[in-house]
Amino acid sequence: MLLAFQVFLAIHIIAGATGIIAFWVPVAGRKGSPNHRRWGRVFNRCMLAVGCAAIGLSTTTLIDPLGTHPHLAEHPDFRDPALIRAVFGWMMLYLAILTINLTWYGWLAVRNGRRHHLNREWRNQALQWLVLAAAVNCAVQAWRAGVPLLAGMAVIGFATVGTNWHFLRQDDPGPTLWLREHIKALVGAGISVYTAFFAFGAVRVAPFLALNPVLWAIPLIVGLTLIVVHRRRVLRQYAASRSAAPVAS
Repeated sequence: MLLAFQVFLAIHIIAGATGIIAFWVPVAGRKGSPNHRRWGRVFNRCMLAVGCAAIGLSTTTLIDPLGTHPHLAEHPDFRDPALIRAVFGWMMLYLAILTINLTWYGWLAVRNGRRHHLNREWRNQALQWLVLAAAVNCAVQAWRAGVPLLAGMAVIGFATVGTNWHFLRQDDPGPTLWLREHIKALVGAGISVYTAFFAFGAVRVAPFLALNPVLWAIPLIVGLTLIVVHRRRVLRQYAASRSAAPVAS
């Protein structure tokens, strides 16, 4: 089991490190440019690989928590197998599904544009239910393990599913909502991978910070700020283009 865990971990680290770097090119660069699209595709593929590898990591952890995390056997906070399952098993599984959900949803939003009905394809809808189930389970496991921080993370999943369904169920979501949803989802995927990087990486580098809520909050605050800024920019640009359009006589 440890060998399988290490293989998944290597894929997770390589794809995650590439995605963390690629994330900033479309975020900081000119929107819609060839560079934006090229690095956006790199980021999407990396996030899907990260999510799939994380499912493997979480599954092997749930099967053999101490065998896959021998370095935590003597750790005062994580030597309990139930806690390892809760944090590195159930929560990682939830974050993996959330990352895949946001990546796929955000990619479909920009690929389909105003062809909104295409966003309702079965995989996109199934991922909403999977995130909801994973978030509920994460909250339950957090309560059982006595880790309220995990329950707080589940709220992000509920908010994601709620806003995604709100968009998917609209008949005519408007001229810019697809682009704003694209921004929300792909930056949300970035939040997810940075959260995992800080939280799970901290266990190896600085274990005493592993369950520090401040550390976990940094990617969320930065990501939400980026989402708000870029979504407002889309609305301003659309309003400016409307006001500059010639009026038919």
